[in-house]
Amino acid sequence: MQLQEIYQQFITGFRNATWVEYIAIITGIASVWFSRLENIWVYPVGLVSTISYVFLSFKYQLFGEATVNLYYTAMSIYGWILWAKRDPQEQHVVKISFSSRRELRDQFLFFGAFYIVFYTALTLLQKSFSPGTIPFGDALATATAFTGMLLMARKKVESWYWWLATNTASVPLYFVKGLTFTSVFYIVLFIMAIFGLIEWRKRAKENHA
Repeated sequence: MQLQEIYQQFITGFRNATWVEYIAIITGIASVWFSRLENIWVYPVGLVSTISYVFLSFKYQLFGEATVNLYYTAMSIYGWILWAKRDPQEQHVVKISFSSRRELRDQFLFFGAFYIVFYTALTLLQKSFSPGTIPFGDALATATAFTGMLLMARKKVESWYWWLATNTASVPLYFVKGLTFTSVFYIVLFIMAIFGLIEWRKRAKENHA
């Protein structure tokens, strides 16, 4: 695809963006902003975005991404409960921290297991009745997002590395599907994730000290 064609697709994509996509993107950006600040509003605001993307993902045959957003919805409730917990001194029970070596190993095993499952399922789906499915990219975005969301709920710094991987995989995935506005949205999320990583690393060091 030449530069002119890419530019034209961007323009067309912005013009064709639906109100559901706009709501999903605005609330998605707000959710990441709240997560960077360790603000519990990340979850109620994020729920609006994830539910909107469930609808869009099914509509555009991004079944892996639809699964991600269903998972996001469930994990948002789980994270909301964890982030809201306080001890008798009214301090947050779950604090931002770095992962141990064992936790890092478990994260990669978690990611690998889900990647294999989703890649296999999406490949079968592509061959059976959905030729528009993109197994490699969809499975990569899905598995990294599953891992990132779990770690975010547990306030692990490494969640931001998984978000960076998710955003990188999602940009071309949504672009080729014609969801250009969402593709740009993931570029914005990638930049925000860098700042989120910097902020959480700082807070983790303070909590450790």
